[in-house]
Amino acid sequence: MFKGTDIKPFEKKIWLASPTMHGEEQKYVQEAFDTNWVSTVGENLNQLEAGICEYTGSEYGVALSSGTAALHLAIKLAGIEQGDVVLCSDMTFVATVNPIIYEKGIPVFVDEEYCTWNMDPNALEQALLKYPEAKAVILVHLYGTPAKVDEIRSLCNRYGVILIEDAAESLGAMYRGQQTGTFGKYNAISFNGNKIITTSGGGMFLTNDKLAEKQVRKWSTQAREPLPWYQHEQTGYNYRMSNIVAGIGRGQLIHLDEHIALKKKIYMRYKEGLKDLPLTMNPYMPDAEPNFWLSCILLDDDAGITPDIIRIKLEEYNAEARPIWKPMHMQPIFNGCDFIVSKNGMNVGRDIFNRGLCLPSDITMTEEEQNVIIELIKSCFMGIPGRTNER
Repeated sequence: MFKGTDIKPFEKKIWLASPTMHGEEQKYVQEAFDTNWVSTVGENLNQLEAGICEYTGSEYGVALSSGTAALHLAIKLAGIEQGDVVLCSDMTFVATVNPIIYEKGIPVFVDEEYCTWNMDPNALEQALLKYPEAKAVILVHLYGTPAKVDEIRSLCNRYGVILIEDAAESLGAMYRGQQTGTFGKYNAISFNGNKIITTSGGGMFLTNDKLAEKQVRKWSTQAREPLPWYQHEQTGYNYRMSNIVAGIGRGQLIHLDEHIALKKKIYMRYKEGLKDLPLTMNPYMPDAEPNFWLSCILLDDDAGITPDIIRIKLEEYNAEARPIWKPMHMQPIFNGCDFIVSKNGMNVGRDIFNRGLCLPSDITMTEEEQNVIIELIKSCFMGIPGRTNER
């Protein structure tokens, strides 16, 4: 029988997800220095925007300082003002919601469904019926797994609200053959350090609306008017990405498909290695292809242990696991905001948070290291009364 004490802690930490550089990044950064384009204009920016648009199929892209900046400008384009209701995925990172607050809007959180861990279309319809005045829906593709886009987009069209995609975690994921981040009227992706590709920080606004792209470029550079002198007629922001940072992203984009393939192998190894335990992997639909950014588990109700037992065990062996995003309706800062569940009345997001865990998903992790992590997870179930490790 395997015992956790048979294994020594990893000498080098196994991260949840860390940046992976390949060499081309440094070349393009050096090019920015050599040509003296070290501002918010330059060929790296041009090429990164063009490359992401070509990859995703989006007509226009504007590289920004963060995915949050892209969401903020999407909220402004949607016309959100003080008191306006925005329906939002509940289980997400707070950056999805903060831009609503920036514009003094009112977030209303919509529960998830078990089959995707994403926004439940049934709950969304309940929200739209309750808030017919809602102006926008922000849809998150959690951990790189596409939501039921067709159903959600159909509801947005039927009720006359703008769909904004928060595809911060899902660059490269596809729903029915189309890239996420291209379904909404306005869309955002992230290049944060732990994402599928990175610029160290940064993000991009994506749209098929030329006027929206033009407005975002203006807002993101302090809303300067096209005059010889500095004239400003709108509130602007310092949101433009640096040409140096864009060089990192330009080099990373070359390896996006490679990163996705490696992430998928990690997911599949976990799925196979943990198949006899009382848990399931984060699910996805047959008509969706995730980017497998993070591999996660959901413990069965009768698993006999908590996610924190596994997290602490891995931490003891120098491997990083993290809790599932704590739903927004459970966050103290949003106390008092409405939360909409589907007709069955279940609080799916809270349940996934209580029973779920994000596993080490770093693409620098070797197969041997992942096998050790799998064995460590198995060891957490040893000695539980009535539990054998076979389902």
